[in-house]
Amino acid sequence: MAKNVKKGKIIIDRERCKGCWICIDACPNNRIEVDVSLNKKGYFPARFKETVNEGEKDCIGCAQCATVCPDVAIEVYRAK
Repeated sequence: MAKNVKKGKIIIDRERCKGCWICIDACPNNRIEVDVSLNKKGYFPARFKETVNEGEKDCIGCAQCATVCPDVAIEVYRAK
């Protein structure tokens, strides 16, 4: 990872998410996936992939997922 790229992390409010999965398509590093369990409203929410496997890129905190989320269910954090 380049020194000028800041590592990021997102938190998805699984109860607010209605499972439209727009954020999955918006993530440039493929760090969001569909959760395997339903939320209280009966949707399969999106979830952040915490573990980075070999050959995968980590979250850079670009906030594209939060920008496209119609439910305002994603918070983005950037490491300094």
